[in-house]
Amino acid sequence: RMNRVDEIGMTLRTINQLGLMFRWLVDDVSEQVHNVQRASNEIAQGNNDLSARTEQASTSVQQTAASMAEMTATVSSNAETALQANQLSVSASEAAERGGQAVSEVVTTMNDITASSRKIADIIGVIDGIAFQTNILALNAAVEAARAGDQGRGFAVVAGEVRALAQRSANAAKEIKTLIGASVERVESGARIVDGAGRTMEDIVTQVKRVSDLIAEISSSTAEQSTGVAQVDQAVVHLDNITQQNAALVEQSTAASESLKQQATRLVDAVNVFR
Repeated sequence: RMNRVDEIGMTLRTINQLGLMFRWLVDDVSEQVHNVQRASNEIAQGNNDLSARTEQASTSVQQTAASMAEMTATVSSNAETALQANQLSVSASEAAERGGQAVSEVVTTMNDITASSRKIADIIGVIDGIAFQTNILALNAAVEAARAGDQGRGFAVVAGEVRALAQRSANAAKEIKTLIGASVERVESGARIVDGAGRTMEDIVTQVKRVSDLIAEISSSTAEQSTGVAQVDQAVVHLDNITQQNAALVEQSTAASESLKQQATRLVDAVNVFR
């Protein structure tokens, strides 16, 4: 029939050619639809993998955020403790300085006491000398009274009393001198001890200042560390938010891929009808 040369033959040949072209078109569309279906399957599988990885990353970021929050609290607490320690070290340094000044004042006072005791010892020495001279004068007066006989008896009695008084004064002066000497030795010994304590206190003040400076540096470093950790904590929280947003986008993409897959399947079924 297609070999006919009339209009029917031409129509049949045209219809046959259109059928062949339509078949080629259907085959091409079917192939493209299958490609879309395979691509949508690959996209869906990739989105599923990406969703799982994103969920794992989100969990890890959340755990990191929780750890950073704990670290931030710990570092902040350490910063407060370091600040308190710095304040205590400053107070200890000031107290040590006051103690050093007090010891220095005690040393000065002990030296003054030693100087005064030596002056008293010198005065006692003068008194001892006067008593010795008075004793000699009383002895001479007694000799002269003995030479005067009865007329010098009253004077001899007075001279004896003066001599006895001079002797008692000399003995008292010696005792006082001995006591003053012992006191001077004790004061000098105490001064040496206090002087040694003063040097020790100076060393303590120096060490306390060093510790205070070190604690101040630690306090400053801890404060900087606290600021840095807080910034990292904020960055991790921001990263967690971004990760959650990405997870939501991946879920949307997965849903879109699944929808595309379903549409491609329906299109394949529709194209197969024309085969």
